[in-house]
Amino acid sequence: MTAAANPIPTVAVRFKTAGKLFYFDASGFELAPDDWVVVDTAKGTEVGRVILPPRLVEAHQLAEPLRLVLRLATPDDISLMYSLRGRHKDALLKCAERVKIYQLPMKLVDAEYNHDGTRLTFYFTADNRVDFRLLVRDLASIFRTRIELRQIGVRDKAKLVGGVGRCGETLCCSTWQTEFPPVSIKTAKDQDLPLNPSRITGECGRILCCLRFEQDLYNEMKVDMPKVGERVTNATSESGFVMGRNILKGTVNVAMDSGQFLETHYKEMSRDQKDATILIGGYDPDTEDVFELDDEGDRRFLQEN
Repeated sequence: MTAAANPIPTVAVRFKTAGKLFYFDASGFELAPDDWVVVDTAKGTEVGRVILPPRLVEAHQLAEPLRLVLRLATPDDISLMYSLRGRHKDALLKCAERVKIYQLPMKLVDAEYNHDGTRLTFYFTADNRVDFRLLVRDLASIFRTRIELRQIGVRDKAKLVGGVGRCGETLCCSTWQTEFPPVSIKTAKDQDLPLNPSRITGECGRILCCLRFEQDLYNEMKVDMPKVGERVTNATSESGFVMGRNILKGTVNVAMDSGQFLETHYKEMSRDQKDATILIGGYDPDTEDVFELDDEGDRRFLQEN
């Protein structure tokens, strides 16, 4: 049997609260969720918690070889981990002093030692690229270890620092959300939200992640609802224009032709049908021919927009 045919026991490990899952080769270990392990990473050895139990994966299914679980973490490993975490704040204060001396346009967010204390990483935000070569040399002489400065975005900053959202709950990204979902201004438009930055942005200043969580529900609920600006008619044959709608309540605000304004459930109004005999005019500059195109697809597009 070839080595490629031998399944590899892989285990998912997390190093931070709400951090990403990283997979390691757990060959030779009997591991279970909540076990603490020492693993080999690109930054050196790290201590992490097992999140998912081992599962067998064929070697050919892996994009690249997995790094190894080195051993189960001992009480000394756990004690060292918490001891180093206790030094993060002091390291951050000392770094902030040097940043002020060098007058660098950067804002420090967090500091982090690796498991054995051989590497100290500082996280910061900045509007532009920062030349921190002198700062790194200075910090290396102070802490007597390898120094890394890593620039992060505002969403990563919110994840590291934490906080409370407008909903009154602790930020999703700092408690359970491991990835940042793609969210755009179109998501807010699809949910008929007011495009006011103070209403649709989170603590990080970016569009609220939770809008993406609700997007599928909004798409499902508004399938049959008339759009803003569309003509509708009620049961007594009175017509009007849709001025607004509440997707969650399933209601529309209608300005009736009679001058009356009302809010009613959209199912109590029927949507006026547009003329289905629209002809699309065209012009061919090569032949200078003017023609009419009666195309079902074009008619449908005009009816829907």
